[in-house]
Amino acid sequence: MDFENDKPIYLQVVEDITSRIIAGQIEPGSKLPSSRELAVEYTINPNTASRVYAELERRGIAFTRRGIGTFVAEGDVDDLRHERIEKAAAEFVESMRGMGLSDQDIIALVEEFIRDN
Repeated sequence: MDFENDKPIYLQVVEDITSRIIAGQIEPGSKLPSSRELAVEYTINPNTASRVYAELERRGIAFTRRGIGTFVAEGDVDDLRHERIEKAAAEFVESMRGMGLSDQDIIALVEEFIRDN
């Protein structure tokens, strides 16, 4: 994974794992790799991997059973997907408005983009 410089690495890994859950690559209830395995997989510091799991737990995406491991919560994946879509849409609209576009202009551009792609 190529990390961006403007965002903490642990948050980028959290977003990647969340995306994999949404895409169905990681199933709810499945066991996640240990912190050490995660560190190797993403080429990150083991302390960063622990921070990833702490953040996933804080968001309710994962839970830890002492001595057994960290698991993906059985929560509704559709809720995660909806949150991700809402965040992306809000960032897009904010960016377009920042360029001086009206809501009608934004809608027209999106419709044109969909038509052409």
